[in-house]
Amino acid sequence: MAPLTSNLTKEQRKQLCALLGNVKLTLLYKASFHGYNASAFHQQCDHQGPTLLVAYNYSGYIFGGYTSVDYAQTGGYITDENAFLFSIQDGAPVTFKVNSGHNARLDDSGVPNFGQQLYFCYNNQPYVHDQRVNMYHAKRSGGNAFGYNSASLYGNDNALIECELYKVEQIPKVRAEEKPWRNILWTTQQRGKLMELIKKHKPLMTSVSRVRILMIGPVGAGKSSFFNSINSIFMGRMTGKAMSGSSSTSLTTQFRTYPVKDGREGKPLSFVLCDTMGLEEQSGAGLDIEDISSILQGHIQDRYKFNPVTPYQSVQKAPISASLQEKIHCVVYVIDGTKISLMSSKLEEKLAAIRRKVNSMGIPQFVLMTKVDEVCPLVEKDLQNIYVSSYIKKKVQEVSSRLGVPLSCVLPVKNYSQELELNFSCDVLLLTALQQMLNFADDYLDDVSPMERNSI
Repeated sequence: MAPLTSNLTKEQRKQLCALLGNVKLTLLYKASFHGYNASAFHQQCDHQGPTLLVAYNYSGYIFGGYTSVDYAQTGGYITDENAFLFSIQDGAPVTFKVNSGHNARLDDSGVPNFGQQLYFCYNNQPYVHDQRVNMYHAKRSGGNAFGYNSASLYGNDNALIECELYKVEQIPKVRAEEKPWRNILWTTQQRGKLMELIKKHKPLMTSVSRVRILMIGPVGAGKSSFFNSINSIFMGRMTGKAMSGSSSTSLTTQFRTYPVKDGREGKPLSFVLCDTMGLEEQSGAGLDIEDISSILQGHIQDRYKFNPVTPYQSVQKAPISASLQEKIHCVVYVIDGTKISLMSSKLEEKLAAIRRKVNSMGIPQFVLMTKVDEVCPLVEKDLQNIYVSSYIKKKVQEVSSRLGVPLSCVLPVKNYSQELELNFSCDVLLLTALQQMLNFADDYLDDVSPMERNSI
């Protein structure tokens, strides 16, 4: 399945954002991916706030419309003085605002429309239907809601190559707190100190040679990238051992256990990062909760290939009780900071079910919030602004609230993605997070019951 990527060029995106102010566009719906039917559109786009629809035709026109009012299938007429149509062709966008006294659209269960004039993905096809050619309908609907000319808007070419819809979010004016809301030392000495602590770390129990840390999260959140980043730090160069990238489905299809060495010829360090298939909201897709339970209990071996339809326990014989060495000692949820507000209720429910399972086993948990540089312009400018950014603080609070974890257990980080060289600020954040994982794992091992101690 092809990845969900935008057809807009960087320049086109910049032009459209300029029409709307200081905003960011997040792709919610792509007709060729989700389907041209109305139900697929509403499943992805309802209750998302202001949105921008972008269509592409074979004549090279990029056109569509903006509405500041949710799609909600109310069946009513929407008055939206902020609504407009736009067209891009060989230059800056041309806009057509909604005329005073006219409805911007009908909020029904059908395909997206503007002014009951333009209907996109009409009859479940890559086609835009212009109702204005029907003069009888135009009179009944109150005339021309948007003062456009079909030739200038889309070149009279109704056949579409693609149709997309973007969530429009205002980028808040990011301010810096007077004092950091968390303290961290941004020095090369601190980086060295953290590396030394991690290199010298030994699990509290002699029966456990290496701490096992399980990474769980939605597709594309950065689980594999976190391992690659940690491995890069200790190798002293960029590495790409774990498969990572941008895709709508999980690039990780196997359960992988990744040890990290102290340099190329160095000894293995005292932890293993366990990578899993990405979570998906649909049933029968992505990592199954039963598989997670099997991983936690140490029943799944390295390179086991996941099958979302048939979980591990239903295809294996009753597993023999695993030793503490093989079990998971810390669970880390990896969440994309740019998509927190877009997290679906189904995905939240799946994460909550996983948390309940992990809680029942007494395994410590915390959250990595990734892609912080994409979340906040202040942090994009300088990563060391992360703990003085009020917006990052707000996002950390949102993660804490939605996942039900304490604020102290949410750590914002930036994985290496496009960089060619290591950066000490990035290293400090990543190493601080890893040190916390090891601390949490030590707490778990320290709390193992005497009965389990005697059984290993």
